[in-house]
Amino acid sequence: MTIISSLSNPKIKEAVKLREGKYRRRSKKFIIDGIRELDRALQAGIRILEIFTVHPSIPYNDTIPYKNTVIRQVTEPVFRKIAYGDHEDGIVAVAEEPVLTFDLFEAKISQKSNPLLAVIEKISKPGNLGAVFRSADAAGFDGVMIADLHLDPFHYNSIRSSLGTVFHVPMVNAPSAEICRWLKEKQFQIAAAWCSGNTIPYTAVDFCQPTAIVLGSEAEGLSEIWNGNGITGITLPMRGIADSLNISVAAGILFYEARRQRGH
Repeated sequence: MTIISSLSNPKIKEAVKLREGKYRRRSKKFIIDGIRELDRALQAGIRILEIFTVHPSIPYNDTIPYKNTVIRQVTEPVFRKIAYGDHEDGIVAVAEEPVLTFDLFEAKISQKSNPLLAVIEKISKPGNLGAVFRSADAAGFDGVMIADLHLDPFHYNSIRSSLGTVFHVPMVNAPSAEICRWLKEKQFQIAAAWCSGNTIPYTAVDFCQPTAIVLGSEAEGLSEIWNGNGITGITLPMRGIADSLNISVAAGILFYEARRQRGH
């Protein structure tokens, strides 16, 4: 295997450009940092186009088909140029963006007898997005619906903060109105987290029925689409001087309350 040592190598320059949102979205490719995240992407069927590593080879087993992927060994300086965060794993991959459609999402959810869904609206920080996916995965949620997203779900920081669970939890990205309409048509209980207004404590909600928990960004909150008939406003008590929680913290509390009520 030829070792890439030049920072001006075309493959290296393209990998660096994939850190840029516009180029990433236009190319329909994205970056994965770390062996754990890469493993979970492969297990989810994400197509890996190439892997950059400082190691001479990558160990694999029968369920992780690294042997079918182009592997490029690079020097430490080159790897530092393309890597994000800590460099312990010494692995960065380029992947093809999967197609996310409402039909695919609905097909997966229809297989669940009593689904729990998370809806997150207008979230703008990739780290928060990834953290919500991590909580949804840990609490055994069946899907995440991303409403009016201000960033792409395969941002490298979203992937890293989710620990790769962004590949495991079924997702769809659609306008808030479309998601709200679909949830009502499918007769989901919609529990929307509001900081004030006509709300009930989150512990007073019966999460043992098909439910979608809706959360907005800490800066903007939810849009008025999530306020009205067929929607239950819920709130978390704020006993101090802060008037809100980070969305990932609120998500963890609400997701685990739903799981606690279901008893498993």
